[in-house]
Amino acid sequence: MTAKRVLISIDERLLSRIDQSVARRGLTRSGYLAQLASADLEAESGPGRAPGSAAALRGIGEVFEE
Repeated sequence: MTAKRVLISIDERLLSRIDQSVARRGLTRSGYLAQLASADLEAESGPGRAPGSAAALRGIGEVFEE
C-alpha cells in the first residue's frame, strides 16, 4: 500500500489532545488518524450497507438508466 501525504486543518486544542493520546499509546499522529478513519469507514451505515439494500439500490439505478 502506498501512503499519500495530505494537508488537513485541525483545531489547535484538538491537535494537542491527539498528540497527547498518540504519545501515551506509542503511535504516530498519522497512524492514529488513519486508524480512526478506517474504523469509521468500516462502521459506516446507511443505504446500501446491507447486501439486500445494495441489490435493491442497484435495481433502482438500472430502472432509471433505461
